Amino acid sequence: MVQIEVNTRRRQEFQDITAEVQRIIRENGFQDGLCYLFCPHTTAGLTLNENWDPTVRQDIGMVLDELVPQRPDFRHREGNSPAHIKTSLVGSSLTLFVEEGKLLLGTWQGVFLAEFDGPRRRRVLVKLLSD
Repeated sequence: MVQIEVNTRRRQEFQDITAEVQRIIRENGFQDGLCYLFCPHTTAGLTLNENWDPTVRQDIGMVLDELVPQRPDFRHREGNSPAHIKTSLVGSSLTLFVEEGKLLLGTWQGVFLAEFDGPRRRRVLVKLLSD
């Protein structure tokens, strides 16, 4: 297992980690199989989406803010209940195919760490499993 460290800069952001995941695949000489990604945090997750136009990420963040606004009746004392809920909606893991040493992604797809309670230092765990 390998770990990626990501330093986020804003309360909510989507950081493209595709190149880091691909680097790990290349450096490990991994050719064919599965790449498992897991984010071991309760206020950050992982998502697969468009990595060409950054306004897509802004739109996703805007809609998540509308779906899960801060509310005075949240009981969690840390004040970050929306971040926990958004992480549950987005998810904490991804399973990706690797063929001939490359992630099999759609033309515009990228892998993103979804930060909902930043800025923070985050970890993403990467496990490669051969065919």
